Amino acid sequence: MGLIARAIEAEGIPTLSVTSARDITRAVWPPRAAYLDYPLGHTSGRPHEPELNLQILRDAFAAFENLRVPGSMAHLRYRWSESDRWKDKVFAPSAEAADLSESAVPTGGESASATYDDDRIQRHPTPQYQTEQDAAAARASHDGEECLVCAGIDY
Repeated sequence: MGLIARAIEAEGIPTLSVTSARDITRAVWPPRAAYLDYPLGHTSGRPHEPELNLQILRDAFAAFENLRVPGSMAHLRYRWSESDRWKDKVFAPSAEAADLSESAVPTGGESASATYDDDRIQRHPTPQYQTEQDAAAARASHDGEECLVCAGIDY
């Protein structure tokens, strides 16, 4: 998204990337970004917590107003949990790429990824909404027309 953001900015439209992948975002160097240390796919917070979602977005927009130097990144203050143990699952190496040194092998001789249960939410081919009100608002905003952003998605 950072590459797209730079192209949009080149046309005179200010952008802000909200990201949970700090290193990747730094590599593509968007004009400005807000970093949230949450698992990928959760850049506006946890599902079904609209107050938190709204506050994260407000803080991202506040960062948008304050980031003046190209390539600046704000670090939003939220934490996914009290500890960083969730990162152990997220960053578990694949079995093929696992470093099987003694320090990387859990007891029992299995690689870290062999004991990891994939608990990601299933992806769907159609938009998913937190509430029926959100779904109705999305349908109403399109007024029966196909959205250029959502081309090919059936509502």
